[in-house]
Amino acid sequence: MGNEPVVSPPRRATATPDHLPGLLLASVFVIATCGLIYELIAGTLASYLLGDSVTQFSTIIGAYLFSMGIGSWLSRYLDEPLLKWFIRLEILVGLVGGFSAPLLFVLFEYVTSFRLMLYALVGLTGVLVGLEIPLLMRILEDRFAFKELVSRVFTFDYIGALLASLIFPLVLVPQLGLIRTSLFFGALNVIVAAVALHRFRETRPYRRQFTGVIIGALLMLGVGFAYAERIMTYTETLAFQDQVIYSKSTPYQRIVLSKNNRELRLFLNGNLQFSSADEYRYHEALVHPAMQALPRARRVLVLGGGDGLAVRELLKYNQLQSIRLVDLDPGMTHLFQHNQMLLALNKGSLLNPRVQVINGDAYQWVRQDTTRYDCIVVDFPDPSNYSVGKLYTAAFYRELDKLLVSGGLIVVQSTSPYVARQSFWCVRHTLDAAGFHTIPYHCYVPSFGEWGYVLAGRNGHWRGDGGLPAGLRYVTPATIRDMLYFPPDMAEVPTEINQLNNQALVRYFEEDWGPYTH
Repeated sequence: MGNEPVVSPPRRATATPDHLPGLLLASVFVIATCGLIYELIAGTLASYLLGDSVTQFSTIIGAYLFSMGIGSWLSRYLDEPLLKWFIRLEILVGLVGGFSAPLLFVLFEYVTSFRLMLYALVGLTGVLVGLEIPLLMRILEDRFAFKELVSRVFTFDYIGALLASLIFPLVLVPQLGLIRTSLFFGALNVIVAAVALHRFRETRPYRRQFTGVIIGALLMLGVGFAYAERIMTYTETLAFQDQVIYSKSTPYQRIVLSKNNRELRLFLNGNLQFSSADEYRYHEALVHPAMQALPRARRVLVLGGGDGLAVRELLKYNQLQSIRLVDLDPGMTHLFQHNQMLLALNKGSLLNPRVQVINGDAYQWVRQDTTRYDCIVVDFPDPSNYSVGKLYTAAFYRELDKLLVSGGLIVVQSTSPYVARQSFWCVRHTLDAAGFHTIPYHCYVPSFGEWGYVLAGRNGHWRGDGGLPAGLRYVTPATIRDMLYFPPDMAEVPTEINQLNNQALVRYFEEDWGPYTH
């Protein structure tokens, strides 16, 4: 036995300095952050363009994770040299993920099968991202014990995912926007490839081969980043018929203003909110049927309505002492407090000393507010997703009931009783279930068609013949009476009650409007 040769433990053909595995672990952190960012971008972009954010995020996440699983399975077929494969992969992920947002924005206006293109790109990105971690674990397997390797890799992976989930809504979307965010993180993936190429001895034979590719990829991503606003402007010129004069992404929505010779239009996440040509019809109908019945009203609460147009109508009642507006998005209220064209439209209503503007979540606000109001004007966007749908639930309306004085009134914008018949009557039935006496009504707004509202109070003593302010362009006692009549094609239909745990209204809204939007 003493003459048996000593067998050295097997070694890889090439070795790296001891500190370099740390660089690869740092790469895990970067690529995990990038991977989740691409997933969040796809989900956010899909919700912007297709609506129904819960469905979009759910299906995007499912497709992305499934694709990552396919990528992990395919990693078994990547043979030596593994670092060469890793560099190729990071360049590909950087280019595909980096250009995903601008490509999807452009494709949305050009292709009829946008969903197919969306999920194809999500799938490709997911497969590439799914290859990364298994490949890195194979590269690091001779540097750590297996349990140590798994522990370290997944620790860095999950920390990177946490960072991405925090900075995406708080920093990246409001500061960079979706296009610049995707391009920036694409560049990070390519930089990881560059670091691996020039810090590991094993890469020397193909450094010249990849250096030019990396420089070219970074230049492409850099040019895209520099021209991101032009790309976004170009896609918006495709999406909107009129000239886009303002566009901005906030943490909550994409705000776009367009203008032609006749009108100014506001879009939120691509959906028309008003046209300056006929918004007076909508806002007069929203405010005056309630207010003409409340001659002694002193305090009004407006929920939503960050454009200040409902407040403009309320300020026509001199007896009002205070109007409190609660709107989620400070980007919206700031715009309508400072843009000269918009100030001319809302008559500077949000700057009036009788008006208090509060930026916050209306659902949380009404649960904490202790003020009692004579009138509450609910001017939220349509219930196209669950985050807005909660503001149309019986639970929310019961909270509003606590803020209403005896004899006070609530008015709720309630979508179209013609196009969205189930949705409209669901709002009315939900208010009934919350204990209110309700009066549904509607008016014709050329930009939207027939539009509906519901008046609600603790008793049924509303009358439509009270005094109206001078100078109204649409609402009169006669038009108020006409608003109360519903022809057979808008007549009441049975619906479920919109509760927090079922959000039936969001389902109705998708069923009603789906044929018109897809």
